[in-house]
Amino acid sequence: METTNFIIVSANSQIDWTGRKVTGAHNGTIGIKEGNFIVNNGKINGGNITINTSTIKILDVTDPDTNAQFAGHLASDDFFSIEKFPTASFDILSVKEISNNTYYLEGNLIIKDISHVVGFEVSVENNQNQIKLSGKLVIDRTKYDIRFRSGNFFTDLGDTLIYNDFDLDFNITAEAALSEQSNN
Repeated sequence: METTNFIIVSANSQIDWTGRKVTGAHNGTIGIKEGNFIVNNGKINGGNITINTSTIKILDVTDPDTNAQFAGHLASDDFFSIEKFPTASFDILSVKEISNNTYYLEGNLIIKDISHVVGFEVSVENNQNQIKLSGKLVIDRTKYDIRFRSGNFFTDLGDTLIYNDFDLDFNITAEAALSEQSNN
């Protein structure tokens, strides 16, 4: 059985986030600090991803002052507490093959040192020394103590309500660490 460790290439990977509220939505990007995927005989069977929460960017707010204010709010304790928790992570616990290039990953998602098991589908392109994963993860922010303007915790929010779920759409590229290939 051939096992290969694929190291995430942060510069060639992207995570787009979307958060919705009653009056619309906001979107942006967040960067991957590091991570890897373990592949056995061409199939993913483990790995992890570490997100650098301080890289969160807002793309839909073009006024520089408003953007900086919004970014500061996302960094605050109302949202991601970036100073206390500079990273978030996902550690794969199980992988189920759905079809030839589609997998269901389940693992621990850790945000603000709070861990919950989540699952989602990914599409995988395996080109021998490089793999590309794409998919979408929908996260209930309230499970990670991000309660700001949540209807679960506050009443009479009207059109200031922010929906609990936010989306992470990702395209991740990882390259084989050739020195770590082994035949077992």
